[in-house]
Amino acid sequence: MMNKIHNMPQPVGVYQEQQNTYFDGNSRTIYTTDIETEFPDGCLITSRTDTNGVITHANESFVKLSGWTRDEIIGQPHGILRHPDMPKAAFADMWDTLKRGEKWHGYVKNLRKDGGFYWVYATVIPNIRNGQTVGYTSVRRKPCRDKIEAAKAQYAQMLAEEHA
Repeated sequence: MMNKIHNMPQPVGVYQEQQNTYFDGNSRTIYTTDIETEFPDGCLITSRTDTNGVITHANESFVKLSGWTRDEIIGQPHGILRHPDMPKAAFADMWDTLKRGEKWHGYVKNLRKDGGFYWVYATVIPNIRNGQTVGYTSVRRKPCRDKIEAAKAQYAQMLAEEHA
């Protein structure tokens, strides 16, 4: 799946290089910086994925905020946006909730193509047709700063537990 993305841009300035491994065993080198892109006021990000989390639709706001082009992002696993500061348990909770056919809400730190990041408040719902889940729709909006700070603390604790 990840074969469309060949050359990751190396960010300018101070960055960290890491290897990210995904649930399907694929891995890639990512670069992270401390540069935050703030979620624009009045903006909504929408995307759809298939049942495996592969992106099938991305609105223009998603394309702009992520830093990827539409051609680069469509067909990629949504995990391409996974920032290493996000604990695996947060996504396990999301997938468990969705597989029960329920709506999931949460604060997520996403990785931009350039190594920066942006925070979202995400709502993800299963797309059900004829009683079968055929994919998922995610709507992300600007998160509250206080909630981001609480999420950062919680995620740091969860990551420490994952690495203990």
